[in-house]
Amino acid sequence: MPPVGNPHTNIIPLQPQYEVERDTKTRTSSFCENASAGQCLPPQVGDQLFVISTYSRFDNLAHGPFGTESKFGLYTYGFNSSNGTMTLLSVGGSDVVNPAFSRMHRDRNIIYCCTEDIEENGRVLGFKIEQDGKLTKIADVDASGTSTCYLTITNSNHMIVANYWNSTLVTLPIHQDGTLGSAIATYDPNEGREMKAKVGSHVNHSNNDNDTIAERQADPHSHAIVVDPFEGVIAYVPDLGCDLIRQFYFDKATGSFTPLSAIPSGLQGGTPDGPRYIDFHPHLPIAYVINELSSSIAVFKIDREKISSIASSTSDGSPLPPEDRACQTMSMVQNIATIPSAFPLELNTCGRICSHPSGRFVIVSNRGHESIAILKVSTKKGMEGTLYQVGFFHTFGLTPRHFQFDQSGQFLIVANQDSDSVNVFSFNLSTGELKFTGHKYHCPSPNFVGCVGVFKDED
Repeated sequence: MPPVGNPHTNIIPLQPQYEVERDTKTRTSSFCENASAGQCLPPQVGDQLFVISTYSRFDNLAHGPFGTESKFGLYTYGFNSSNGTMTLLSVGGSDVVNPAFSRMHRDRNIIYCCTEDIEENGRVLGFKIEQDGKLTKIADVDASGTSTCYLTITNSNHMIVANYWNSTLVTLPIHQDGTLGSAIATYDPNEGREMKAKVGSHVNHSNNDNDTIAERQADPHSHAIVVDPFEGVIAYVPDLGCDLIRQFYFDKATGSFTPLSAIPSGLQGGTPDGPRYIDFHPHLPIAYVINELSSSIAVFKIDREKISSIASSTSDGSPLPPEDRACQTMSMVQNIATIPSAFPLELNTCGRICSHPSGRFVIVSNRGHESIAILKVSTKKGMEGTLYQVGFFHTFGLTPRHFQFDQSGQFLIVANQDSDSVNVFSFNLSTGELKFTGHKYHCPSPNFVGCVGVFKDED
């Protein structure tokens, strides 16, 4: 079945692919990882923990939620993978304003989160996860930028940070005990220039009309930072304001960023794209970029040989060769829509994108269409990694900002930001079909769902 959806979908045949070997210590994967918080809960409460962050103050955000401001920033739930039910275990973070993105440290029971604020610098915080689900703060550092929106833990024991509002990139050291140090490297795509958008009078970034897009794209806006999963030396930054995927050489020793060439995030057909996130396929040298404004996915083939060459030439501490600064490590092979072709673009913006752990599906949330789009990954020779639509599934709520699979990959937990709800869906591993389980939980303005891990039985 050929890919369908976007009327200007283009597919370029790929060369035969091979299964990739990944740098398994690079923390660029989804939040659900193999951490254990220990077994101390009744069996019916659950075998996994989920930490959900919420918006607690609306007036200092770039966008405009219309749910309920939360009194507590972080909610911890037990999840029972035998029936898809959740049990609220703890609430915390009453002193944390707008925690909005989380990252689990694979080697420690520590969750890191960042705060969104366009008026003051964001914070990056660390919490120790106790056996009963309680979160104990162990770290709190300046993110050196405003509206902090993304965290990645690298294999060189750095936390790299993207700040959306002023677009800065920042590197923080992670100490042996899991605490964080102050910034050791920064990069500013504005090069110190004053932003055109003003904190006190700006458009609502939740909208997608022409006036909103014009202001959102008047300045650079770094929306994520992800390191390649092969060598850990190329950092990719979707710039929503410039319709670009910026490439950087990431120096593992110093944590510094050296700009390389930038790549258009879409077809450049006159429709603003607004790249939001980038996600790597778990087995193929393929990356998926979700374009928030054009409701589309751009599929990129990764040049792993070029990445390996850069890693090899700098492994002894040598500087990056000048000829590599103009290199491109990925090329677009497909562009496909995330919403039905007749649905107006101005009524939707995309949220999260991720590959299913099996590598067979790609999943996207549509805010406005209020759906989860499921796309199948092609295994056809020469077309590996390209996509075709399976279907669109209503989230039974408003503004599905984020979602997360449980560790079995058979349940999907969706955060409906503007209807104050977290809903649980079953996921068919064969067909990709979603079904609402009927399990719906009140949670004020949820914005991120993180799976801590599976409990281990104690002997």
